[in-house]
Amino acid sequence: MTSPRKRITAAAAVLVTALAASLLVHQPAAQAAGPVPHYVMTAFTNSSESNMYVYDSANATNFSLVRSNAYTPPSGLIRDPSVIRHTDGYYYIVYTTGWTGNTIGFARSADYTTWTFLRNVTVGLNGSTGSTWAPEWFKDSDGSVHIVFSASTTGTAGQFRPYRITATNSSLSAWTSPVPLGIPANYIDSFLVKVGGTYHNFLKNETTKYIEHATATSLNGPWQFVGTGNWAGWGSGLEGPALVQLPDGRWRIYFDQYGNKRYFYADSADLNSFGAKVELPGLSGTARHFTVLRENVGDSTAVPTGRRSLRSANFTDRYVRHRDNLAYVDPVSTATDRADATFTVVAGLANGNCYSFESVNFPGSYLRHNNMRLVLNTNDGSAVFRADATFCGRVGLAGGGTTSFESFNFPGRYLRHYNYEMRLDLKGSDAVFAGDASFTVTTPLG
Repeated sequence: MTSPRKRITAAAAVLVTALAASLLVHQPAAQAAGPVPHYVMTAFTNSSESNMYVYDSANATNFSLVRSNAYTPPSGLIRDPSVIRHTDGYYYIVYTTGWTGNTIGFARSADYTTWTFLRNVTVGLNGSTGSTWAPEWFKDSDGSVHIVFSASTTGTAGQFRPYRITATNSSLSAWTSPVPLGIPANYIDSFLVKVGGTYHNFLKNETTKYIEHATATSLNGPWQFVGTGNWAGWGSGLEGPALVQLPDGRWRIYFDQYGNKRYFYADSADLNSFGAKVELPGLSGTARHFTVLRENVGDSTAVPTGRRSLRSANFTDRYVRHRDNLAYVDPVSTATDRADATFTVVAGLANGNCYSFESVNFPGSYLRHNNMRLVLNTNDGSAVFRADATFCGRVGLAGGGTTSFESFNFPGRYLRHYNYEMRLDLKGSDAVFAGDASFTVTTPLG
């Protein structure tokens, strides 16, 4: 393999191998602890309403910046970006395109860090003199996909009402005409969740500036307000509510105290009563009106740690190895081949319940995905690198005691070989994919 660093001599390699073996060979296998969440946040900021920032968190509290200026639309603004993960495996955002107008914007990403503009959709309300604000995704329990937005016929002065449009195709490119949600005038920033047969709508009363709570048994209402005024004790001057459900079943609501440029969250067991607001660390004064997407990765499959090799399940004479900084499944014969096909399996750089693969002959370099290709790169310490280099053990799709590896930051995509090149692909249901994405974790070749 041609690498950024020179190969060590054969004698030194033997010494390093011996030392590494003595340190690692008796290390117990790591134990995965069930599905592990991570939380993706998309936000605009106090410094820019034409650039979107992306953050990630392991606990829904402490968010790290993954990429600043991750997306800039070709024209207009990107306020209030709302993110979902669609059934095609892509991330989609919908956002406010301007202070006035009758369009909302759409963009798409394979990895939630690099985004491509898709289109602006005219929702058909109010024309250029009105305002169309704060579009939010809502996936109903029947699988239908909706966007709820607030619109005013008289521009920024109000009065706003919430409407919804519904996707009429799986590519999210065609939508119904707007339908009023059935909420009284002068409410904005509707955010919907559904529990059982009840829809919960958290929204801002533009008259009082409180976040209020309404419920209904139909998406079209009638809505009953069950929390009005200062019902939760958070005070006024709040907007942009967004909710996410935590692994223990509790709900977390985030909201923006826009006048003081501070962000808060509060937790609830039942969506009816919430605890006191808590300031979100590290984001006050920076992030504005965001949504948070929870994704689960990993399962209970433990992978032996320490020095290991990975043998292809359907080409049993081939092993995962690095060559010219790219990963392949190749036959191995020479000492160089064997060293290139040996990795130190360690706790995942981005999540300790998953795994990362460090090269034994180039310590400090890890297998990571880059544009869906598996490569060997030196760890630069960034959050993006850590996430790209983390894979979660899954029961082998091909069975027979094999193991498959799901991407930590691309849930639903698995390591697999294609034309003997290692890459990251969306999980397929056919036997070929199962074989290509399954490996036997063996004793080290090098």
